[in-house]
Amino acid sequence: MHDGECGQNAACRVQEIGRDKGSRVSFQALRLQRSYWDAATGAFIQTFVASDSGGLTNPDGILFGKDGNLYVANSGNGAPEVLRYNGQTGAFLGAFVSPGNGALGFTDMVWGPNGNLFVSDFRAHNVKEYNGTTGAFVSVFASTNLQFPQNLLFGPDGNLYVADEINVVEFNGSTGAFMRIVVPLGSGGLQEPEGLAFGLNGNLLVGDATGQAVLEYDSTTGAFIAAFIPSGLGGLGEPHALVFRNGNLFIPVTNGNDVLEYNGTTGAFIGDFVSAGSGGLVSPTSLVFSPLATPEPSTLTLLASGLVGAIGSTRFIRFHRTRRLMR
Repeated sequence: MHDGECGQNAACRVQEIGRDKGSRVSFQALRLQRSYWDAATGAFIQTFVASDSGGLTNPDGILFGKDGNLYVANSGNGAPEVLRYNGQTGAFLGAFVSPGNGALGFTDMVWGPNGNLFVSDFRAHNVKEYNGTTGAFVSVFASTNLQFPQNLLFGPDGNLYVADEINVVEFNGSTGAFMRIVVPLGSGGLQEPEGLAFGLNGNLLVGDATGQAVLEYDSTTGAFIAAFIPSGLGGLGEPHALVFRNGNLFIPVTNGNDVLEYNGTTGAFIGDFVSAGSGGLVSPTSLVFSPLATPEPSTLTLLASGLVGAIGSTRFIRFHRTRRLMR
């Protein structure tokens, strides 16, 4: 997400959207507040995490832990940290990862196969590892050939894949050793890789923020296959997150202020799952589902910039970060 995108004059909030029974979706927003949307219709319901709760000022990556709580990468006016909130009530529980250890600007987060938390540090040009129980710093896990690390994904092979805004890079999932550039800039017309997901057929899908498309690559060779979702299909803008749910692909569109749904097998456009601006949604960029059951099981949680959040199984949205603003 852009530095200062959620600065002193902008509140940040998390919103929620309703969807499947026993699930919720979370998006990240400039105004961090968490709100609800109807699970069946996507209609906005209410706020879940209030703006500035726990010092939340510039949220980016968000995910749920095995403890059922919500973790938010916060890089506000101070040093980056990871904040933790009660997954049922939205109450602030404290800082899970405290500032320090060379952290400059957190973006995405992912739980690793070893149970630890891996965080991409956009401004420090590396991926950091933290103890999954205590939040203590473990090491700089990966840095080779990383310039602007954003989305992180552990593949079915156990390795870590990083969308670097230039290339998609693969690292050994146990040691962090550089393995290869899986998808180089320009392959298949790739201009700015951000969103990452493995498709239902096992191929690697890459969201191209500048090309406004989702491109498909052979996960073994890295060879370009096709545009899984062509540029602009269904109003697709900047696909910063790719999330599969019940066989379909959900994409928060940063410059469209909405969340789009596509057929997970064919890439065909299904419809606007969350309409533009619903509940005040602005610039959503990341999304994650939680298996957590909540008091309102038919809703989802949504975190998005300028948005209000949701409860149920969750998805998360985060803001776009561009290397041009970070230089």
